[in-house]
Amino acid sequence: MTLLADLLSTVFERRYRQPLRRKQANRPLDELATDLVGSAGETSGLAIAQDILSGFDELEDQDKIAFFQKIATALSIDPARVREALDDYEKAPSKTSYRNFMSAAEPRRQELFRRLNRVPGATGTLVQMRADLLRLRDQEPELEALDLDLRHLFSSWFNRGFLVLRPINWESPAHILEKIIAYEAVHAIDSWDDLRRRLEPADRRCFAFFHPSMPDEPLIFVEVALTKGIPDSVQALLAEDRAAMPAEDADTAVFYSISNCQTGLASISFGNSLIKQVAADLSGELSGLKTFVTLSPIPGFTRWLKKEGHEWDSSAANDMKADAAYYLLNAKTSKGLPVDPVARFHLGNGAIVHAVHADADISDKGRAQSSGTMVNYLYDLPRVAQNHENFATTQEVVASDQVRSLARSSAFSQTRKGSPNG
Repeated sequence: MTLLADLLSTVFERRYRQPLRRKQANRPLDELATDLVGSAGETSGLAIAQDILSGFDELEDQDKIAFFQKIATALSIDPARVREALDDYEKAPSKTSYRNFMSAAEPRRQELFRRLNRVPGATGTLVQMRADLLRLRDQEPELEALDLDLRHLFSSWFNRGFLVLRPINWESPAHILEKIIAYEAVHAIDSWDDLRRRLEPADRRCFAFFHPSMPDEPLIFVEVALTKGIPDSVQALLAEDRAAMPAEDADTAVFYSISNCQTGLASISFGNSLIKQVAADLSGELSGLKTFVTLSPIPGFTRWLKKEGHEWDSSAANDMKADAAYYLLNAKTSKGLPVDPVARFHLGNGAIVHAVHADADISDKGRAQSSGTMVNYLYDLPRVAQNHENFATTQEVVASDQVRSLARSSAFSQTRKGSPNG
């Protein structure tokens, strides 16, 4: 798989490095976009697409907003045409009437993005374009619809079948390692020595998904610690003076950091596939691994406590663990999903809330977001699929008896027994 990824990367990388040059610099980009959608010739279409992509990159924010607004409106659907096509299909279902309905129901701006993507290297540029859209859209209905179009396309372009899993180690290219440092979103990597401690020892692993059209850009990566037993502190995992052990001695794989790298791919989920693939690969490599867990932050916990008017006493670690357990099991959104985003992610993947630990992350960030509390989510591989189905259909939060007992001992449980929103 690594050899295939490298071969693909070489091919795409060579195509990438063709510079984009604007040939119609005086024409507005929205006019070029309309021309591109109506273009029949592939060669002329590529030239127009190159002009749009290179021109967009040069725009100031206010001009990017104007471009988004113009293509969102000028290349949208025609409701009357959609209704007419649907009426025709209802009256006489056929291949032709269905094709006409599909054509009417799809905004022309989706075809615009598909044609832009024909330019070598354009996929990464379009991902950055969506990052700009997410940053600038300000909840305008037309731009929200434009974002849905890009999400729809990206869900196809970045589906699991196109992704390549690569191990990241101390021998990986420096430009990739630099991006791992930059994109680390959970436990900051503060130096090259720090990165080396996470990648070089035999009991450490890192894996990332790449797309062949973006060979130098990790999409998401996970850092893994191979341990004996389930850890209760990230300080111990990342300690400078810790003693590494042979990977063959490990019985537990700990996913202690998962970082999404591309803002423009927000809401395009890779984490589920990444964790399952890494667990499968590690199981094949190391037969002694029996347990697969995370050591995860609880980023919404402190904010929820403040909202509930709760004052934290730093000497009451057990109370904090109990309150965290209650929060993870009972604090829900209006849609019945866990308030905590990391909990939603892992429970949606089929994990269970296994254990809660106080003083597990005493960094400034750890104290700020969860008063130092962390949680293990357990991936019991034979039960993952069923847990996922239960969560998807009933929002059931599966948890260990220990965590349920902790939650019942929380002061919140005593005063709000039976409350659906915790």
